[in-house]
Amino acid sequence: MLTQARPAADAGRGGDLARYISPVGMETLRRELNTLLRDERPRIVEIVSWAAGNGDRSENGDYLYGKKRLREIDRRVRFLTKRIEKAIVVDPGAQPRRDRVFFGASVTYLTERDETRVVTIMGVDEADTARGEISLLSPVARALMRAQVGDEVRLRTPRGDEMLEIISISYPPAVDARP
Repeated sequence: MLTQARPAADAGRGGDLARYISPVGMETLRRELNTLLRDERPRIVEIVSWAAGNGDRSENGDYLYGKKRLREIDRRVRFLTKRIEKAIVVDPGAQPRRDRVFFGASVTYLTERDETRVVTIMGVDEADTARGEISLLSPVARALMRAQVGDEVRLRTPRGDEMLEIISISYPPAVDARP
């Protein structure tokens, strides 16, 4: 069944979509932040303090590299802190509309060249193409959003439009929220 090309899902709320993250993705961000704050930053501060006590700082590689690494760590800590504060955690397993493509869905689709592809739609901060995950904001994900099995959707690419046929949609089981 051919459907008309639809506007991008929640096009007016693109900022909100960029904030979506799965519970697993949120835990990964928190773990990285904790590792930086508890382990890596204190270790680098110790190295910089030791190097500063060695005299001339202008030619002290340990000091210069350590200061640079501290700036990188602090920048990443600020980024992670903001992302975690603003994130909207969405459990794909709790999706009630499992017959349509939404955040967290694993979608099998067929291209015009009869290639079968499987992608999982994840948050911007957690998508990993090596694992078959694509960002919620990617052109493919936007084309697939809200489609049902059997739908054909139009994917706009630099080479021109391509039709994709939805073969199957699945969601993971819900994440247990109990401690």
